Amino acid sequence: MSMRTLPLLFVNLGGEMLYILDQRLRAQSIPGEKAHKDEWTDVDRRRVMNDIITTMFNEKFMEELFKPQELYTRKALRTVFERLAHASIMRLNPPSMDKLYDLMTMAFKHQVLLCPQPKDILLVTFNHLDAIKDFIQDSPRILNQVDETFRQIIDTYCNLSSGEFQLIRQTLLIFFQDIHIRVSIFLKDKVQNSNGHFVLPTSGQVPWGTEIPGLIRLFNRKGDEIKRIEFAHGGTYQLPLREGSFDLYGDRFLKLGTNMYSVSRPVETHTSGAAKNVGSHIKEKTAPNPLAKEELNFLARLMGGLEMKKSLGSEAGFRLNLFTTDEEEEHAALTRPEELSYQVISIQADQDQQRNEELARIMGEFDVAEQPSQSTSKGNDLLAMMDEL
Repeated sequence: MSMRTLPLLFVNLGGEMLYILDQRLRAQSIPGEKAHKDEWTDVDRRRVMNDIITTMFNEKFMEELFKPQELYTRKALRTVFERLAHASIMRLNPPSMDKLYDLMTMAFKHQVLLCPQPKDILLVTFNHLDAIKDFIQDSPRILNQVDETFRQIIDTYCNLSSGEFQLIRQTLLIFFQDIHIRVSIFLKDKVQNSNGHFVLPTSGQVPWGTEIPGLIRLFNRKGDEIKRIEFAHGGTYQLPLREGSFDLYGDRFLKLGTNMYSVSRPVETHTSGAAKNVGSHIKEKTAPNPLAKEELNFLARLMGGLEMKKSLGSEAGFRLNLFTTDEEEEHAALTRPEELSYQVISIQADQDQQRNEELARIMGEFDVAEQPSQSTSKGNDLLAMMDEL
């Protein structure tokens, strides 16, 4: 497992989340002069995008994210993205949040699988960052935040070896293992089968610096080429015209990670039959996790770094529906797996003086039900909190 995977996973999933939200907000927005008080306008869309991107690239949050650490569970990351999605005036019902997270994970999984070589995961990341910068062209302050993260990624990853990138790719694939959610765009484009598995192409461009398959060279012990054997590779391959740019500005050349929702078309998700048992909605083990305390400490640090918008007071939040109709969303809520029904999170911080301030900040960001004081250890408090996630 690579200890450098988490920033790439977060930035790419965050980029996919922003693509989806932007597309849905545009689809539901109404011209300002015609909009009623409870209807979306383009001004609202820009505000939501700015608020989420500002929170996503918060300096303290990024400092915590870039510390070498193992990946944590899907549930932990989903919790972070749920908080992130609600960092503005937008509100998502649980079924819409489920659909959003499913689309995010399947899109990035597809990109990781199709990368010509492991280092190209960086180009996918840069495509996401380039698109995020396009969302905030009129906000220089937020643009500087994103550029700072951009430079940090370049400094951290651009000098890694091919072996280290292969380990990062393997860590990502392990994280996405057994997630087989069917997405309408992928099904229509015939890049996904009805069981949720992706179809890997046997044609296209080969990785930069390699040759088209079909030739075997034989060498003697002195290193001299003595024979060539050609074979039929069964595909249609081309050499890339150039390598994608790994700089702050430049042509990435690779299209993976660009916005696939830029062409307006409905996107549906369906959990395949096999996936209902072993897919993304796998029920987490109820036995105590030996990493439970560390994982909750990680969540505390991450969420402590997220500067969430406080109560809007008299200003009501706008609801965004990721389904075509309200009836579809209501049906999805009725069929929602129990393991995705999160309870109110209760955090008792009185046992750990060092974490009082940080956890108290988090408590202010959740609807916390009052709990009777219990004389338990801080480890048990964190484990109890984990059980309620």
